[in-house]
Amino acid sequence: MYPRIRDLREDADLSQSQIAKLLCCSQQVYSNYERGQRDVPTFILIRLAQLHHTTTDYLLGLTDYRDIPAEWNK
Repeated sequence: MYPRIRDLREDADLSQSQIAKLLCCSQQVYSNYERGQRDVPTFILIRLAQLHHTTTDYLLGLTDYRDIPAEWNK
């Protein structure tokens, strides 16, 4: 999971500080999430999925399908 949240942030050309601000946490806390040094709380996981327009399953490594399924947009 941790490499995926870093890769998504980098793909969006966002800094750790920018993501941390959107998540209402410090840059250091967010950095610890990316490095796997701190467990990502459920509410942060959900918010990351929303910010990156993906699913929590993708973030958790349960699927390699990055996009939100079309039927969820109905």
